[in-house]
Amino acid sequence: MTAYGLLVSPSHNRVYAQAAAGLVKAELTVFSERALGGRVRDIEETAIGGVPYVTFSADELTDQDVRLLSNLSSLYALFQIEGGLLRPVELQPLDLFGSDLLTIQKYSGKTNEYFTKLLLNVTAMATDSPMDLVAGRPRVLDPMCGRGTTLNQAMMYGLDAAGIDIDGKDFDAYAAFIKTWLKNNRVKHQAEVTNIRREKAVLGRRLHVTLGASKERYKSGETMEITVVNADSLDAGKFFRPGSFDLIVTDAPYGVQHGSRPRGQQGRKGKPQLSRSPVELLTAAVPEWVGLLRSGGAIGISWNTYVGRREELADVLASSGLDVQDSGAYRGFRHRVDQAITRDLITARKP
Repeated sequence: MTAYGLLVSPSHNRVYAQAAAGLVKAELTVFSERALGGRVRDIEETAIGGVPYVTFSADELTDQDVRLLSNLSSLYALFQIEGGLLRPVELQPLDLFGSDLLTIQKYSGKTNEYFTKLLLNVTAMATDSPMDLVAGRPRVLDPMCGRGTTLNQAMMYGLDAAGIDIDGKDFDAYAAFIKTWLKNNRVKHQAEVTNIRREKAVLGRRLHVTLGASKERYKSGETMEITVVNADSLDAGKFFRPGSFDLIVTDAPYGVQHGSRPRGQQGRKGKPQLSRSPVELLTAAVPEWVGLLRSGGAIGISWNTYVGRREELADVLASSGLDVQDSGAYRGFRHRVDQAITRDLITARKP
């Protein structure tokens, strides 16, 4: 067995930094259980030279193992530990673009980009082919995408991704951001916003982006596609084909700065009534989303535990025919965001 030390990234905000080592420990446990045959063992939080590490032991890591571990959400560096000395392991992350794709957007309510990466990773591990994260090309949907943090992480990985959001301002903000970012970074692409029409009625708007990680890839047709629809997530089946996604990943409304609008609940002036509970929205939406997920694919949802219990979300997923992942490895992600939000995540696979 070889001992390893994972240096936790120092570039977190203060609150997330306090949880980062525990979160990447849980993430590594899921990686081991789902993709590495349980070969990663003795996972612990350890201080080395006064700096936080996550240490573990494993048989000699293969090149494919390192490719997978290189994408752990809070990984800054990886070392073999030999006689108290640290020998660097060369990382092979999937990242195709600079980190500013994920960090440059600043706005109230933005999900921490490290957590978004973690949620995408852990959801990918729940599929029937977890190594497809590095060896394949899973297609990602965020059915409540906001201003696109999940879409940008998928793009960073070189994956095709789609999103839906009912907020027109968020749609416009993301469209403006991604077009400006691609232009400023001289990424070869095409991008357009069009109306979605059915029988002469406008159902929503669509942003469609085709891009290449390099000019050479773009010219050869090796491209990625990012699609965002400005419409109600409860109508997702109107905009995407059944079984067309491998991963559905979303951060549910926290019921603090914003809420959800289950269909049929009317508030003042006929506007949909704002609900603080994500459970109501997910009860209505998950059956629609599941139809877009391929067999063997997985869904991952994060939420504020103050406005919804884990058991409630598990029931919603199970009642839609999904197999909830509930081993001890998946129970280590609960963490504090602020005084009104304690966040957790739950994943489930479609048989």
